[in-house]
Amino acid sequence: MRNYFPVSAALLTLLALPLAACQSNTEAGAATGAAGGALTGAVVGGPVGAVVGGVAGAAVGGALTAEEQNRVHTYVVAQRRPTMRVAEEVTVGQPLPPRVRLYPVPQSVGLRNPYSYTIVNDQTVLVDPQTRTVVQVIQ
Repeated sequence: MRNYFPVSAALLTLLALPLAACQSNTEAGAATGAAGGALTGAVVGGPVGAVVGGVAGAAVGGALTAEEQNRVHTYVVAQRRPTMRVAEEVTVGQPLPPRVRLYPVPQSVGLRNPYSYTIVNDQTVLVDPQTRTVVQVIQ
């Protein structure tokens, strides 16, 4: 029986490299994304999945700089939106349920991308408004 593990590992690594190259932010969000991606990847694909998931998670998790996070947090606190309770865990890279209301982040906050936000289980959550995918949980 032929073992395809090394070839599969190399292929998955090569596919993940463009995601790593796109990352320009090395703040704490990238570390959080890398850890979450590695954990998810390990569950799905074992050791190779952990490596690929970690790289992909770092690219997604590095959405905002610390300064951008502060600006978003300040804006969200001033808006005083109610928190939504959901049973599911809020995870970067996963979509929010349709019943969760999203609010746009105005351009005046100064983000590079047009994100939305919501408050879920008392956490500020940055969301891609088109896919409802969680981009970052802001502490």
